[in-house]
Amino acid sequence: MTTRAGPVAALDIGGTSIAAALVDGAGAVRHRQQRPTPAAGSAADVLAAVTDALAPLTRHPLWPDAQALGIGSAGPVDSRAGTVSPVKISAWRDFPLVDAVRAAMGGLPVTLTGDGVAPAAAEDAHGAARGLDHALCPVVSTGMGGGPILDGHVHPGPTGNAGHIGHLSVDLDGPRCPCGGHGCLEGVASGPAIARRARAAGWRPGPGGDATAAGVAAAARAGDPLARAACHLAARPLPAGIAATAVLTEIRAAVIGGGVARAGDVLLAPLRQELERYAALPFARGVAVLPAGLGTDAGLVGAAAARASPRTFLARGAAGN
Repeated sequence: MTTRAGPVAALDIGGTSIAAALVDGAGAVRHRQQRPTPAAGSAADVLAAVTDALAPLTRHPLWPDAQALGIGSAGPVDSRAGTVSPVKISAWRDFPLVDAVRAAMGGLPVTLTGDGVAPAAAEDAHGAARGLDHALCPVVSTGMGGGPILDGHVHPGPTGNAGHIGHLSVDLDGPRCPCGGHGCLEGVASGPAIARRARAAGWRPGPGGDATAAGVAAAARAGDPLARAACHLAARPLPAGIAATAVLTEIRAAVIGGGVARAGDVLLAPLRQELERYAALPFARGVAVLPAGLGTDAGLVGAAAARASPRTFLARGAAGN
């Protein structure tokens, strides 16, 4: 296992953007690059965007000290095989990402995990989950992911996908999800879903206003009744998923990250109220709902932490390549 003396290179691959960075042992992003994801392009197009994001890192003064590279990728991923099949990147199916990145980076050791587990590793190592032994770290943004902390370790599962709460079915008769399931949590509680619900209820941003979930949250904080109602409605499905996780694993905290979580108590307060309603069994009650401590770079910090930290999933035997 590598030590934490030198920086770790990190990749955060999503359906919208690809970010690369050098991250030091304290979890600070020292150099960052970002490129749009050509999600509708060929497999080669997406890989070219990855290598284009990584290339400037190799010219940074810290690069000679880089010890390894961690990847947090949209999934499903297979950390054992080093492959990825992101739902929103159709050209990548069982794509050998670890081999491709290792070859592009001169043989640097590479570790792969899912983009829900990576932020959990970040929060565990440097953020709001630090010191928590039993927690779930949902990420609520354009999509929805998550990672569990069990018995004091980030737990990725055998393939790096554990805790992917966004694809729990909360409506058995709900719409078909791009993943192939029906009524997935991501479809009703992600950022775009919140904005859709608000618009369906009649809410509209002002001239030139923000029509996304962030705009809905801002309007709710300003007292707009339609926006507030949409936030309360959006705060119902996620607690159901958290409560189900508490029943299965006895988590004691949910650390909420992602862009939607930055809405603060306008969403977290009704979420806490609904969680009390769904978590009925005594051992599932009292789950603390905490805002994540890290911001938009949590995926990068987590990809690096997952490679470097002894408290992360490497202690559980996930593949390091």
